[in-house]
Amino acid sequence: MTAETVTDVFEEHRPVLIGVAYRMLARIADAEDVVQEAWLRWSAASREDVREPRAFLVRIVTRLAIDRLRQIGTRREAYVGPWLPEPLVTDFGPTVPDTAEQAVLADSVSVAVLVVLESLSPLERAVFVLREAFGFPYAEIATTLDRTEAAVRQLAGRARHHVEERKPRYDVDPAQRRDLTERFLAAAAGGDIAALLTLLAPDARLVGDSGGKSKAPLRILRSADKVGRFLFAVAHGQIPDLSIRFLELNGGPAVLVLSGGKPDSVVQVEARDGVIQCVYIVRNPDKLTTFAAE
Repeated sequence: MTAETVTDVFEEHRPVLIGVAYRMLARIADAEDVVQEAWLRWSAASREDVREPRAFLVRIVTRLAIDRLRQIGTRREAYVGPWLPEPLVTDFGPTVPDTAEQAVLADSVSVAVLVVLESLSPLERAVFVLREAFGFPYAEIATTLDRTEAAVRQLAGRARHHVEERKPRYDVDPAQRRDLTERFLAAAAGGDIAALLTLLAPDARLVGDSGGKSKAPLRILRSADKVGRFLFAVAHGQIPDLSIRFLELNGGPAVLVLSGGKPDSVVQVEARDGVIQCVYIVRNPDKLTTFAAE
């Protein structure tokens, strides 16, 4: 295999490698570091016995991600305030032509699912990502994790049950979510607190991630009244020279909030039965560097 072929093969599989690493680690820089390490190992490895490069590379990335997840576990335990994954720009487009497959990938990278995955063990998370998001056979996952197939099936069942039990049920229609998001922003920006409250479920939640590095609630806000009044206050005076931009993040519509042209926060809503159930706000500047580079 020539040096050019080695690079081409790796680049062919880079999207799936980044996909696995991000779902495992929920941070773009960590995912990219893991994939870069995988490239170094791939380029230096003896590839004579590698019949399936994709499986070989996924095995490297998964094992590296498990190691990284174990290293950063204590760091997340000390995190200030609620934790949310780093926003990921998603546009599966022609790379994933099958609509059903797009839906699976979008769901597996959604904020709600990634938050639940944080409560799994590293091995459970790896099995869930490889099986549920990418459809890898149990036998291949067993080889990847150096476990028996029976053990992998047990891990998969436990992880699936855990996710299904804890994952909130939201509507996934992107057009409906976009429409609701636009009405929600218009009500907040227009100062219509009454209209804003009608868009929020009575038990609506707001989860703000600042990492202690910017202003955001250090606890989850619960109830339409608390969420609505907080958002009303933010929209009126707390962010100077405010502007917004719509984009797709983590498989669904989201809003990038800019202050003086610089990223201030990312806002995404989850809805059910035509009202907003949860508002996610990421204000940790470390998680907005992707947008600062645009």
